[in-house]
Amino acid sequence: MPTNPFIARSLPYGFLANAVLSLHALVVLFVIGGLLLVVLGNLRSWRWVNAFWFRLLHLATIFIVVVEAWLGLVCPLTTLEMWLRAQAGVTAYSGGFIEHWLQSVLFWEAPSWVFTTAYSSFGLAVAATWWYFPPKPKRRRREASA
Repeated sequence: MPTNPFIARSLPYGFLANAVLSLHALVVLFVIGGLLLVVLGNLRSWRWVNAFWFRLLHLATIFIVVVEAWLGLVCPLTTLEMWLRAQAGVTAYSGGFIEHWLQSVLFWEAPSWVFTTAYSSFGLAVAATWWYFPPKPKRRRREASA
């Protein structure tokens, strides 16, 4: 049975495009969920939510999003996903059930100032948690036992 070389070539690109879309969704979940975890975790005395590495990664992630918005840059994950879809010969933002819903959650239609304002406001909220619930550097064993 002969195989279509275009289909064989497009399959890995389509799969990788979906993987990038899923990664993008996880990044969004980390940014939003991370802020919720920091606030809720501090209210419930969960010490791990103030781990310096977690808080720094969270702050750096939203910082990148805010800078991209202010500079008018398209997210590299979006660019990569769209390129992979083009390589697969698929129109961007169409496809399977999970892909459709991930895209409808991640990509909205609005003027760019709306997103810049939303990202900046969220970034300020993340920064405010650094002041209100400061991260705690990991103590060394010698300091902890002294």
